[in-house]
Amino acid sequence: MLKNVETRSYSNLKIWIDADAAPVDVKQIVFRAAKRLGITTMLVANRLLETPPGLSMVKAIQVRDGVDEADRFIVAHGEPGDLAITADLPLAGLLVEKGLFVIDPRGDEYSPDTIATRLSMRNFMDNLRGEGMVLSGSAPFSDVDKKTFASTFDRLITKAMKRAQAETATEARNDPLA
Repeated sequence: MLKNVETRSYSNLKIWIDADAAPVDVKQIVFRAAKRLGITTMLVANRLLETPPGLSMVKAIQVRDGVDEADRFIVAHGEPGDLAITADLPLAGLLVEKGLFVIDPRGDEYSPDTIATRLSMRNFMDNLRGEGMVLSGSAPFSDVDKKTFASTFDRLITKAMKRAQAETATEARNDPLA
């Protein structure tokens, strides 16, 4: 994972986790990367979450109780180029529109090219469930999901870091005091 990447602080890059329902395995993968790369990681939930000991770059944010409060917080504070992890398709749509890299816990990337189709399929399935035509939900999180997530996460965090480096270099070139 993330071989040959120089360890440095990416102060203008954050990882956002819609943490209420994120699997433990997903969080552990992200925590290891955050520690190795020095990337601030924000766990956002409407309940108090503990952060791993010794990882000062991992922060937990408890939002008030209520539907979509964590989503609203992530949308308000996430910046273009940040990376977000969520299984919530409407949230993913808002974040993609804002310019964040977005991945779900099973390793599916949401992008401007895929999000409209994914949202349409979600709405279609919701209608079928509402009519009693679909009774099953998602399969349990598996080792295959974990491996797929790790692979997609590596690819996207590498893209996000390259983008952050390019933005930092551009800012330095445009700084008249540098």
